[in-house]
Amino acid sequence: MKSGFGKLLVLLFSSLNAIGQQVTEPADLVNPLMGTQSSYELSAGNTYPAIALPWGMNFWSPQTGKMGDGWMYSYNANKIRGIKQTHQPSPWINDYGSFSLMPVTHLNQFPEEARASWFSHKAETATPYYYSVFLADHNATAEVTPTDRAAIFRFSYSPADSAFIVVDAMDRGSHIQILPDNKTIVGYSTRNSGGVPENFKNYFVIRFSEPFSVAHTWRGYLLAGDSMNLTGNHTGAIVGFGKTARPVEVKVASSFISEEQAKLNLETEIGNAGFNTIKNNAKAVWNKELGRIAIEDTDKDAVRTFYSCLYRTMLFPRKFYEQDASGKIVHYSPYNGKVLPGYMFTDNGFWDTFRAVFPFFTLLYPDLDGQIMQGLENTYKESGWLPEWASPGHRDCMIGSNSASLITDAYMKGIRGFDIELLYEAMKKNAENEGPLTSVGRKGAAFYNSLGYVPYNVDINENAARTLEYAYADFCLWRLGTALKKPAAETNLFYKRAHNYLNVFDSSRKLMRGKNQDGNFQTPYNPFKWGDAFTEGNAWHYTWSVFQNISDLKNKMGGERAFVGMLDSVFNMPPVFDDTYYGQVIHEIREMQIMNMGQYAHGNQPIQHMPYLYEYTSQPWKTEYWVREIMNRMYHATPDGYCGDEDNGQTSAWYVFSALGFYPVTPGSNQYVIGAPLFKKATIKLQNGRQLIIEAPANNTENKYVQSMLLNNKPWTNHWLSHETLQQGGALFFKMGSKPGKDKIFTKEMAPYSMDK
Repeated sequence: MKSGFGKLLVLLFSSLNAIGQQVTEPADLVNPLMGTQSSYELSAGNTYPAIALPWGMNFWSPQTGKMGDGWMYSYNANKIRGIKQTHQPSPWINDYGSFSLMPVTHLNQFPEEARASWFSHKAETATPYYYSVFLADHNATAEVTPTDRAAIFRFSYSPADSAFIVVDAMDRGSHIQILPDNKTIVGYSTRNSGGVPENFKNYFVIRFSEPFSVAHTWRGYLLAGDSMNLTGNHTGAIVGFGKTARPVEVKVASSFISEEQAKLNLETEIGNAGFNTIKNNAKAVWNKELGRIAIEDTDKDAVRTFYSCLYRTMLFPRKFYEQDASGKIVHYSPYNGKVLPGYMFTDNGFWDTFRAVFPFFTLLYPDLDGQIMQGLENTYKESGWLPEWASPGHRDCMIGSNSASLITDAYMKGIRGFDIELLYEAMKKNAENEGPLTSVGRKGAAFYNSLGYVPYNVDINENAARTLEYAYADFCLWRLGTALKKPAAETNLFYKRAHNYLNVFDSSRKLMRGKNQDGNFQTPYNPFKWGDAFTEGNAWHYTWSVFQNISDLKNKMGGERAFVGMLDSVFNMPPVFDDTYYGQVIHEIREMQIMNMGQYAHGNQPIQHMPYLYEYTSQPWKTEYWVREIMNRMYHATPDGYCGDEDNGQTSAWYVFSALGFYPVTPGSNQYVIGAPLFKKATIKLQNGRQLIIEAPANNTENKYVQSMLLNNKPWTNHWLSHETLQQGGALFFKMGSKPGKDKIFTKEMAPYSMDK
């Protein structure tokens, strides 16, 4: 008989099993506090507990940081200042449209410092669908449970204390109005960190279950007399209920369209439902989505880590659309300020998420991915450009034109329902032009298209990294253009440009290197120098960013032996670094330094695919070894559970894919590179109704090496699996052992996709 935990996970959607034992549901295996023990100096994820529905328009989070602090929730903090509606994708990008609620017991406790209360994690409950915390200074408990665009709060007080609730509409422009007869507060927040039109507002409506005994608006740190309607830089309200033994329930909804739409969102998503009903509904949604992958294993900690990572892959990009009174999908455009029909998604940096998050959507959520493609169409129509880092509109962050990867990967995997011709046109515009921001279009496009690289000495930073990422985007254009039967002259141009990585490859060093406009490599050259020619990494990290043609990179390094030697060196070298470009040790450098894996910097995205490159050789057991080491050493469902920024689901998606046993090294190729599964069994429920069952019954700490593999009971020796094969469902069986499978035959045909193979 199997041990209890693996057996229990089969019963995901039952609260009690046949003999009355409590069963743990997947939503309760998630720790939303994973990664929250972070700071500016050192990231353990740079996450916050997002209390939300999957891809919800609004998240809710306890706020420990001061207003405007990107680190809104820190596990090491002692005080909570409110429960905040947030749309923040990362502390570096910060928030927009935020406001908060907080229970207090005195009228003068409306300013942020005055209302802040001590709390303990021992009196805190955090799940994806519900948050609760005891606020010691007010002897009160705050609870919240979400819908996509609304939420219900429940505030419980001591009967001996007066009960008040503070609404903070935040600074940088806000409005508040109290409607006592309706037990309602309405208002808006215009707080943002950029990327919004002039008419941007997040309208909110807040309805209380109890009548007000006291009601005041406030501005800054002063009550506003008898005024019930206030607009200013920083406004808010405080309402009182006297002494009450009954919890005060508060229903909240918001809209980026109008106050009327916010009221509609409240009626549509909550209406007359009570707190427990919404909580149960939210839990059911999370159980359904998380339950799409059922894990059976005896390692409880690893299972919790898996579901905590899976939860993070289902938060971004957020829905930035609403349903109007007739039920039509509409959105406020963060690009031109108009209300327009159709889908819109936002809060995503494609530099991070093209690698694994969006391939994960194509595998499990093709309909969602199609809607996201429609959203990209609308972004292009409304702004003239594809987004690369949106929050909520274009933001000047990171490099590349990685939207090409999302579009190509979706179309090549059979996802439809969007205007691919329009998106191909947008991709071509990206390829030929600089955009209004350095992160939009291609900075240095004229140099790249004429020379085949972005030069080092023309005042364009991170030039070698740009060259590598543009070359991969050109590969995507070649793949998509060929599929769309575009003229040969056009597709051949992109095929040629997809090889531009060769222009920044220094064969004498076997590493990527910046190149000057005259064709000479930069000097002096330090391959351990972070930044400069590269983006948040060094030459040892970016050399592997030839996703589209690893076999050619292997050949250019001198063949398999030299290639494997270079891969080995990444892990074997000391974690030395040169930080002179930044003038300080940035957190990404520190995270590499302290993780004790040499130059391997899993805390940042450029090198995350690199452990899978051994699968392009006769030594795949090194992929199996290092992937298991990374999962076991660098991921835990704890507050310090990541080894760097989680980044909109990317670092989590790496774990999810790797734990299942394969990874999308080359989005757009329709292949996944095989690694080694972490669990004894995983059952994936595909959107088409089929199931993919992955079994490795001998899996344990020692048995981490693949001895052989069966696909639907037939031997499988290729080092890759196609998307089409996985979508057909069926069974993958891994025979695991404690020793590397060094006697397995390898031929170049078994290697994963390379464009010239």
